[in-house]
Amino acid sequence: MLSSLTNLLLFSSLITTTLSTSAVTTRYWDCCKPSCSWPNKAQVSEPVRTCNKNDLWPSNGVDPNAVSTCDGGDAYACSNMEPWAVNENLAEWDWCCACYELTFTSTSLAGKKIIVQITNTGGDLSPNHFDLAMPGAGFDGAWVGNQYGGYTDRNQCYLLPEGMIRDGCLFRFDWFMNADNPSVEWREVSCPKGLVERSGCGRWS
Repeated sequence: MLSSLTNLLLFSSLITTTLSTSAVTTRYWDCCKPSCSWPNKAQVSEPVRTCNKNDLWPSNGVDPNAVSTCDGGDAYACSNMEPWAVNENLAEWDWCCACYELTFTSTSLAGKKIIVQITNTGGDLSPNHFDLAMPGAGFDGAWVGNQYGGYTDRNQCYLLPEGMIRDGCLFRFDWFMNADNPSVEWREVSCPKGLVERSGCGRWS
């Protein structure tokens, strides 16, 4: 049984779920170290990778015990945790490091699918809830856009650094059609190679 979870939007989806196949979605981006980056969270190949303030993996390897930047440390969520589109109808985003296929059932996204990998957990979410990590999506006191919802216009994405962070923000307005908290049907799936390569984390079957 799954409970009290959150994810990697693409990756990062924060998810809280019970044994139901219907769920709600929201979005966030806080740059904090994902909770699945800590050791011994689950039987996985390795914890989710983190980056330094320059968005690089440390040359001496990633320390799973490094403190999150949100608690005064130097471990950040890597920018490659942003979402990307495989084609017009399927995107890979993606309990710790498990993957789920979400099929949108409302808004302009109805019928589209996305695969997310769980990289974070959150106790403040309602049951059956995926919180998708998207740059520019806002989070609590985050400076990027509104506290809840983040940026409101595609052009605001160009305020972000060029590269994956900006691309992830544009994804929200392009492939994701700026949909506001769409509902989904979900099922667990095998993790695509592309997600595992980005997070560094795969589940043992």
